[in-house]
Amino acid sequence: MKKIIFILCLLIVFAFTACGNKAEEQEDEDKIRDLEFTVVEDKDVPDVIKQKIEESKMEPFKFSFSDGQYLYIVVGYGEQPTGGYSIQVKEVYESKDYVVILTELLGPSKDDTVTMSLSYPYVVVKTEDLSLPVYYK
Repeated sequence: MKKIIFILCLLIVFAFTACGNKAEEQEDEDKIRDLEFTVVEDKDVPDVIKQKIEESKMEPFKFSFSDGQYLYIVVGYGEQPTGGYSIQVKEVYESKDYVVILTELLGPSKDDTVTMSLSYPYVVVKTEDLSLPVYYK
């Protein structure tokens, strides 16, 4: 019986240790500095990105593209039932191991007049290329 209790205690300790690793992973997202960025207008989106958006737009998607000087971060929210949606870019920052981006899909308000056709909201963000992978929050 004492061995069973001892083994259970060890399992509990291991479980808490495993949870502790999650916290360490989160530390990698700690902000070093905010990055300056611009939201790219449709007419200025590089053709290679436009093509990938068109191929992916039916479902939510996330990808990035570097042209060697700038990093383009693209977030799409898939098919939506009406028009009137927008995307807010809440944060773009550098962490130890990543460029981190946080976006939010904003739906139309009850008072908005919207088109009654399907829409495919997405945002293209342009920032400096730090040669780091992108982490989407």
